[in-house]
Amino acid sequence: MAAYERLPTSEKTPPPPPPSRIGPKVQVALYMIAWTVSSNSTILFNKWIIDNSGFRYPILLTFWHLLFAAIVTQILARTTTLLDSRHDLPISRRFYLRTILPIGLASSGSLVLGNFVYLFLSVSFIQMLKASAPGIVLLASWLWGLASPSCGQIVNILCIMVGVAMASAGALDFSWVGVLFQAGSLVFEAVRVVMIQAMLSGRDMAMDPLVGLYYYAPVCAAMNLAIACVVELPHFEIQDLERVGWPLLLLSGVVAFMLSFTSMTLIGRTSGLVTNLTGIFKNILLVAFSTVVWHTPLSTLQVVGYSISTSSILYYAFGGDVGSGGYEAAKNWWAAAGTGDRFLFSPEKNRLHLKVCMGVVMGLFGLSSLYLFTSYHRE
Repeated sequence: MAAYERLPTSEKTPPPPPPSRIGPKVQVALYMIAWTVSSNSTILFNKWIIDNSGFRYPILLTFWHLLFAAIVTQILARTTTLLDSRHDLPISRRFYLRTILPIGLASSGSLVLGNFVYLFLSVSFIQMLKASAPGIVLLASWLWGLASPSCGQIVNILCIMVGVAMASAGALDFSWVGVLFQAGSLVFEAVRVVMIQAMLSGRDMAMDPLVGLYYYAPVCAAMNLAIACVVELPHFEIQDLERVGWPLLLLSGVVAFMLSFTSMTLIGRTSGLVTNLTGIFKNILLVAFSTVVWHTPLSTLQVVGYSISTSSILYYAFGGDVGSGGYEAAKNWWAAAGTGDRFLFSPEKNRLHLKVCMGVVMGLFGLSSLYLFTSYHRE
């Protein structure tokens, strides 16, 4: 992978954003909802177009999504002020070749391989394999020198991998080709995330999400088109395009664009912890929904393996002190309620209540996912 440079800073200070009538917490919540809906919708659209509609051209489908994003950002740049901050970024040719191009290559690899997976695996099994993403990102961060994993983190990542391995062993639609495609997609995605993190880790270095799409989308689209000309266009048939229909392709392009925008915005406005937890909830919803739509059979070993990996991800995100802290908080809360303490809802105890709620949420995540999977499997 080519070396990369950090994003150059500009002496010009961008104007402050106009005040919003919506509070920051409400904005973050809306972005989380939008990201969850757009992400799951994109996955379901891709699966339906590639598998059910018979448009078995994953590279061309990825090219269409990136071309749509490139066209939209170009139009917005010329008709609105949403991308004016790009003028404050003195991006040189050297920076473009050593940073934008490698990130575009990693993004293309992740998207193309991720779409190829739909030809071989079910949506639910794909989401189970994606549970190994934190381990791959941690390994890539360590290789880039951005993280120093502790022994506890390594053990926790191994637990995630064990759960993924169990889910893979119990898969009824197992395919080595599909698993290898998914593994490659996760590696490319981890490299992309780490490179963006390294690029933006400097002081006062920031790139607006739409500006990022403005630069990345054309590069990724060109790379995908070059690959499609060799792999898919020689045997492309116009009847396959007519079978899908332009309205469905246009709608999938809109949803994919919203996913790119909301994911970059959510990463910029929240912490990695919030994004990871939102992703866990999103994946559980997607697995449950896909089993109903496509009637995907799930084995008991898959249920146990996915429950282990999901619980390990929650432990990796929260840490071990939340469970013990929630237990102690529950005891103190119950004791205070029994004595009629009028300071039951003091700021100090509110922090304990928050830990209790976090512990309850962790338990509900695991129990709800296990209930959904086992109930459907019994039917």
